[in-house]
Amino acid sequence: MNYIDYLQETARKNNSIVCFGMDPIMEKIPLKGSTYGRIVKFYETILNRMVKDNILPGAVKPNYAFYAQYGLPGIKSLHTLIQRYREARLPVILDVKRGDIGSTAAAYAKESFEFFQADAVTLSPYMGYDSLQPFIAGYPDKGYYILTRTSNQSSPDIQDIASDGVTVYEKVARKIIEWDHPGIGSVVGATYPEELEKIASIYNDSGKSVPLLIPGVGSQGGSLKDILGTIGRTKNILVHRINSSSALNFAYISRKEKNFAAASVSALHELNSEINELLNGYK
Repeated sequence: MNYIDYLQETARKNNSIVCFGMDPIMEKIPLKGSTYGRIVKFYETILNRMVKDNILPGAVKPNYAFYAQYGLPGIKSLHTLIQRYREARLPVILDVKRGDIGSTAAAYAKESFEFFQADAVTLSPYMGYDSLQPFIAGYPDKGYYILTRTSNQSSPDIQDIASDGVTVYEKVARKIIEWDHPGIGSVVGATYPEELEKIASIYNDSGKSVPLLIPGVGSQGGSLKDILGTIGRTKNILVHRINSSSALNFAYISRKEKNFAAASVSALHELNSEINELLNGYK
């Protein structure tokens, strides 16, 4: 099964296009013990509750930096959790934002897909196709989300620069079509709905089904209604993923609940329900 088929299967099975961003912050993990033990137990407990309640996301996205900041115990916990979530048949998107010359890119690809055994990665296109080629050609059944229009405030500094009336982010979107691989997708932030609309239109006009990974919902201010109004008109809704991190990870804080796993799963259930209700208007 290739990555696109896996996305569609998981979305149907779990009735979800939510991506659970797994970003550990030790100060917010209400457990005691070693760094490795606390991180693993936190996310294993959430996973077990998801499975028990049959409330699951459409994918998970651990951000490499949130684990690497804790040194070897953090890296070890990332490796363990990827295996646990893959065993639960959830697509794992390793958020590493790699992009380097060919030989270095090949080493990064081996790390992502052979050591961590991720199903997909995030990649930077700044150095051109030869920095992406080792991921795509070396691992043809995987997924590759190319940074296209990111959700951070200063992204326009580079991504909005125009040449002949075409912005950098639009050129990247068109390159993704040109590179023409079934597993290649696009990272587009929820905080820029007009740009998301332009990028989605570029993909729709091409006739290709390009999976979107959409961060920036919730604490970053992205509007769920705006996002769904756009992706609801795309060729294949089931390949897209809307990422939510802190609102799911640490739902117990805002909900003032003692059971952190129950709070996270309840928040996931509400997000799944809200998205599905809004999407029903586009079917």
